Amino acid sequence: MVDTIVPDGENLMSLYRPLTLAAAVAVLGGCATIPQPLQGNYATVSTASARQGGAGDTPVRWGGEIIKTEPGPQQTCFFVLSRPLDKQARPRLGNSGENDGRFVACRDGFYDPEVFTRGRELTVTGTLHGTVTKKVGEYDYAYPRVEANVVYLWPKRQPRAAYPPGFYDPFWGPGFGPYWGSPWGYPYWGGPRVIVVRPPAPPPPPKK
Repeated sequence: MVDTIVPDGENLMSLYRPLTLAAAVAVLGGCATIPQPLQGNYATVSTASARQGGAGDTPVRWGGEIIKTEPGPQQTCFFVLSRPLDKQARPRLGNSGENDGRFVACRDGFYDPEVFTRGRELTVTGTLHGTVTKKVGEYDYAYPRVEANVVYLWPKRQPRAAYPPGFYDPFWGPGFGPYWGSPWGYPYWGGPRVIVVRPPAPPPPPKK
């Protein structure tokens, strides 16, 4: 069984470099690649239907944002706000409030709650194993339980660079990319043509 973690930390930058390169190659190739530990065929069972029971031992690939991480004597359980997965099997951004309910995934071993913190994105694979009832406020919530064989912690998303009003990158457009084999040894990626907008020059003063 495989257990994949993408940790944080300056001392682990060497791990991020090949992952970043692999992600860039996937984007430049025009396709989204699912990380190898998360690949496979899984049932399209929602957390809502799993709460009703009857889906025991069904293989699933679920993900979302960590609500809390609870290490126990033998295993660690992750309580997750479920979100739909994108083509990389990564949880989609939840700015719109879109979610699929909640679930809990448990995996043998210790996982540090200071690393697997609230709000981090997680994808797990495993089999359904009943439900676990926990309080959400005063409400008894039945969490579908996943016996996980893979726990994949995604790197934090980097904020997109913001350009000041009226400024656009002149090197982003047709004729500049995408293509492979630049003279600097790495690929370049382009997009729609954009224009730098400047105000018109003032008219010349009248002749006397």
